[in-house]
Amino acid sequence: MQLPDFRLERHFSDWEFKAKYHMTASDAESMSLPDLLAMATPEQRHDFDNMWLGYTETWGAPDLRETIANTYATMQADQILGFAGASEGIFAANNVILDSDSHAIVVTPNYQSHETLPAAICEASGIPLDPDDGWSLDIDRVAAAIKPNTKLVTINFPHNPTGAILSRDRYDALVELCRHHGIYILHDEIFHGLGPTGTEHLPFIADVYERGLSLNVTSKAYGLPGLRIGWIACQDADVLDRMERLKHYLSICSSGPSERLAIIALENREQILARNCGIVDENLPKWDAFFAQFPDHFKWNRPDGSCMGFPKYTGPGDVESFTRSLVEDSGVLLLPSTIYKSDVGPSISDRFRLGYGRRGLDEGLAVMTTHMEKTFG
Repeated sequence: MQLPDFRLERHFSDWEFKAKYHMTASDAESMSLPDLLAMATPEQRHDFDNMWLGYTETWGAPDLRETIANTYATMQADQILGFAGASEGIFAANNVILDSDSHAIVVTPNYQSHETLPAAICEASGIPLDPDDGWSLDIDRVAAAIKPNTKLVTINFPHNPTGAILSRDRYDALVELCRHHGIYILHDEIFHGLGPTGTEHLPFIADVYERGLSLNVTSKAYGLPGLRIGWIACQDADVLDRMERLKHYLSICSSGPSERLAIIALENREQILARNCGIVDENLPKWDAFFAQFPDHFKWNRPDGSCMGFPKYTGPGDVESFTRSLVEDSGVLLLPSTIYKSDVGPSISDRFRLGYGRRGLDEGLAVMTTHMEKTFG
């Protein structure tokens, strides 16, 4: 399989650890190892301090799978397969469900691997989310794109990069549509639980659809990307079994210490998510105030959930030159929408991704404000 450069990851490789102000992060504020261990029970701390550093089970540690299952309404431990982060799960799901004779449907814009992986395997069609309809998904367009060989529809809500959450009636309609045609749904749910306090999230796809694959990870809503612990929950035992066998060619198993730490995090998920949603509550009004200063340069609509937004840049110039000048001249990192260029559907060229899930936003916003005043007057 020949894959193109991963534009977002290449951009971060160039700038994430060079730019002084990371204003486009998609993960919530992380924590230190001592802070996480402080949440552990005495037994969990003993297990972590005295663990054996050998291989772990390919499926994931049994107690971790049980803990993950408890985050769902109906899942059991044997319906959970662990991965080394979410990207491995994306790779495994596409390669198990699709073959060269298949057809896949993906929403756009999206995290690049959700598009490039199916497109590298088979024919793929992109269904654009509508910015004039709150970045919602037109279910009729999905229905029109379905072919006799369509095997997979991939969605992502809360959505990267817009933060949109699909309405429940459209979500249910999509499930019924895919059920009618026997199509799998891969739902990237890695931002589930994160957003302004009170955000209403969709039910996990694995809980409501027998061919639904729920992709999740400790990286985003929990703010613990260093653990590299992800998973897929699914009612289809055959799909899980085939992904587990493919994993033998990939990571083989997850990090043992990370599995212990993930159990601690997930058993304290309400506390961690409340903390992270509180940071979102603090930061969103600051972005509101920033955009209110520059109504001629941006169009800003608050996202539904996650810790990302996708405002429109209205000039002067284009969004690529604006974000390049911002990082090169002032050290403020944003993601231009060219990063989200699509090869299977229309691309968006006038927006940028920003983040508001981490602390320390004030200094970056002050520098960004100064940059705007110096550049545009």
